Order: sequence, then structure tokens, then C-alpha cells
Amino acid sequence: MYDVAIVGFGPSGAVAANLLGRAGLKTLVLDRLETVYDKPRAIALDHEIMRVFQEIGVVDAVLPYVAPYPASEYRGVRGPIIKRLDAAPPPFVMGWPPNLSFTQPPVEEALRAHTLRHASVTVRLGCEVTAISQHTQHVSLSFRSQDGNNDVEQARFVLGCDGANSTLRRLCAMPLDDLDFDEPWLVVDVKVEPAALAELPDVNVQYCEPSRPATYVVGPGNHRRWEIMLHEDEDPALMVQDAQVWKLLERWVKPGQATLWRSSAYRFHALVAQTWRQDRVFLAGDAAHQQPPFLGQGMCQGVRDVVNVVWKLVRVLQDGAALELLDTYQLERSAHVQSLTQTIKSLGRFICERDEQKALARDEKLIAEMGGTLRTTLRQDLMPPLEQGFLSELPHSARGTMFPQPRQAGEGALLDDVAGTGFRLFVSPSVTAAQLTAVRASAAQINLRIVRVANRVGNTVPSVERECCFIERDGVVSAWFARHNCVAALVRPDHYVFGVVQDGERLPALFDEIVNRLRSDEPHRAIA
Repeated sequence: MYDVAIVGFGPSGAVAANLLGRAGLKTLVLDRLETVYDKPRAIALDHEIMRVFQEIGVVDAVLPYVAPYPASEYRGVRGPIIKRLDAAPPPFVMGWPPNLSFTQPPVEEALRAHTLRHASVTVRLGCEVTAISQHTQHVSLSFRSQDGNNDVEQARFVLGCDGANSTLRRLCAMPLDDLDFDEPWLVVDVKVEPAALAELPDVNVQYCEPSRPATYVVGPGNHRRWEIMLHEDEDPALMVQDAQVWKLLERWVKPGQATLWRSSAYRFHALVAQTWRQDRVFLAGDAAHQQPPFLGQGMCQGVRDVVNVVWKLVRVLQDGAALELLDTYQLERSAHVQSLTQTIKSLGRFICERDEQKALARDEKLIAEMGGTLRTTLRQDLMPPLEQGFLSELPHSARGTMFPQPRQAGEGALLDDVAGTGFRLFVSPSVTAAQLTAVRASAAQINLRIVRVANRVGNTVPSVERECCFIERDGVVSAWFARHNCVAALVRPDHYVFGVVQDGERLPALFDEIVNRLRSDEPHRAIA
């Protein structure tokens, strides 16, 4: 009997397997393919995902295949910049650049290779799931290997990370809702010769041109991507042929200047599963949702899904937390996905305007609004917080946001590497030792670590048991506390803020709330 079975060994499934392996849970991974797909699909990461890679110990293996993600310029009908997106400058609040481009195949290989280091994880490739049946305390998975042999395994929970055409979603009859976006596009990945690179933009460009909207993305090294909208009367099967692709690319690059790496026709969709959980089966990644690529969040969303559900599965399986904790997965992730998808859709409608007069009016309006000064929107400002789920009942601007990860003074170590992960209470120097002593028993009850963050040596008070002192280099957390008018933040294993207090005397009430939320009246039922 496995604790968790993962169907699908793409990036989301591999991250889930690494997290479960770190926790020591007995995990089975099934994938119908035997090797990583050798062409790039996702091309963008953000600092939240790099923080996950850091946590699972794969970030050093990934770094050679990532690169800075430059600003995105939106160019109107006649070429002027009408909108600009970029990342916030250093110091980086999550410890990593807010946005990065990456080459997917080697990153996916690194994630898979790291999974195999965990003795508790079993990986079976070339296996296709054929049936699933749920029981009171477990799930049975039937699957067939490529040699035709049939097998059955059991797991307490199953996580479906098997992509947009998810077999698990179909077998469990978990339908998708259409969020009203459906446009035909051609995606072309190219390796550009060095001499031709200098002629290409060094920023990402959205060509908001009614005749043929297009996107240009700067990837690592000589990797460049074009996403080009197709006309409804164009046959996608013909448009992916090399001759047609080069015709579309000739504005930027010609044969001899570059090598085609991949060309695929897609319909950019906005879809989300009606239900992400059916008893002991969960959907994640493209199996649960699909969104247009205009903000580079597709793979990021899948990784957020598995990080969210895995820490909750670990609490239920290892710590006897209430099964109701698992109900918060869909509450949190579906709302977050739908909110971000609406933002992405608005960008897509903006880019895909096909009426020239409307597009000219759009350009004129945006240029007038800038008042002669080019304004930049920070991409991370477009990311929504968690609004509901496993969060404190006390509303606050910080609740449901990501807690920062500063660098340490001196050697520059990152917060998570020093303070660890799991549940943590981050406190400012103004919180007294007595106030922390009052919650020490509760902290031990949920295996929480107390971390005092100060922005200069000596700005501390006597410590208490289970406390770590972290002297930050750039004042990131100190500024965060000041901005949110709080002195302490109780942070979940996925780095989202459960709740905060504005006075250290209020810490016991916050701890009472989280302990009660995690408590199971039937702990043995939770792990049966």
C-alpha cells in the first residue's frame, strides 16, 4: 500500500514526488512515457517556483538552464509602446529574480533525477492507467505497461498530474468549465545563430497588431520563441510545416540565421475543473486547469497546485490532521487560478484585438493615460493572494500572501535554508521572549519553528526554545512588517501567510486558531 500515487511525471508530478519523498511518504509515480519530451513547452518561471526548487534541493541543477526574463513591451498598431510589464528590481523579496526563462527538457530531467534519490519513491515509466476504483480507505489503480502486462497498485490518495488530456480526469468524470477563451495560435521555438541574435529585440515583445497578433519571447542562450496568432481560415496542419513557418518568421529571422526547434499549433484555452477532488483523488496542473500563455504562468500554476496539496497530505498522513484540511485545496487553488486566468484573459483580449479602429483607439487611450512617461507594471503585482481556505478568520492585507525570503547578512544565505520550512512563526524584534514563551507549547504541538528576523546585529532579545535568529541583509522582512503594520506572521509550509498579529500579546489567539484548525477528532481515521 502506497501513501500517495502520482499519475504523470511531468514538472508538476516530479515536484510532487520530490516533496513527498522529502517527507518520507511511500510514493508511486506512473507515467505512460519512458522519457522526457525533448522539446520546450513551458518557457517561464517565477520566484515562487525557484523557491520550491530550492526547497527540494534541485535548484543548483536547474540554474544552468535558466536566464533572466526581460521586460515585456506591448507595441501598438503603428509600433509605439502602449504597455510595459517588468519585474521588481533587487533586493529580490523571494530571494530569486521575480521572473526567469528556462529550457524545459533539462530542467524536467533534473527534477526526475532528483526524485530517484528518495528511497520512499518508486517510479514506473511506460505505464498507462486504465482504470481506477475508490474504496473507503484507499484507491486502486489499474495500469498497463508497454510490454502489455497489466498490474494493480493501491494508495491512500492519488494525485493526477497527467496533463491537459488527463486520463485520470476522464476516468473520474471530473468535467472542465470553459472560461470563454479560445484562440488559434502557432508556437515556434528557434535556436538563433549568434550573428542574428544582435538583430533581434533584447526584450519580450507583444505585437498588438490586428493583422496578425504575435509574441516574441527571449529564452536562455540562443533560444527564442514566437507565438503567432492564426486566422480562423488557416489550416493548423499546414501552418506548422517548415515552409509556412519560415514565411511567418521572415519579419524577424530567416533560414540560415536560425534552426527550427519546435513548431506546434494550439488553441489557447481558459478552462478549469469543476471539482479538483473526488474523495481520495486530486487533480493538479493542466489536468485541473489550462490558461492562455500571456503571463507565462502555466507551469507555475501546476507547481503551486502540488505544493499546496502535498503539505496538506503530509499533515493528514503523518500528523493526523483533520481530513477536512484536504477540502481547502480546491477552495484555495481554484479561486487563485480563476482570478489569475481573468487577468491573463484581459491581457489576451488586449493583444488579440482584430478590429483596426478599435486597436487604434486602444493605443491612443493608453498613450494618453501615460502622459508622455512610459509606465511599468510589475508582473508580481498581477498575482492574486489566497482569499479563502486554510487561513486565519481575521482579515488582513498580509493574510494569504507569500512571506518574503530575505538573504542573511554576511554570507547571504537564504532564509529557508537557515530557518527551514514547515510551519514557522516569523517575529520582529519588538516581540518579547515572554510573549513567545506563551505560545511555546502550541508551537511544539504543530511542530512549528519560531524565527526572529532582525535587520541588524544586536537588534534581538533573549531567545526561547525552538527559536532561530536570522539577521537579514537588506531589510526585506522589516519593510514587510512595517508595510503590513504587524509584528509577527504565522506562515504555512507553502510559504503563504496563515495570519498575522499587530501586537505580540495577540499571539496565543492566533495559535489557538491554527491548532484547532489542524486538530482531528479522529486522528486514526485520518491515516487508516
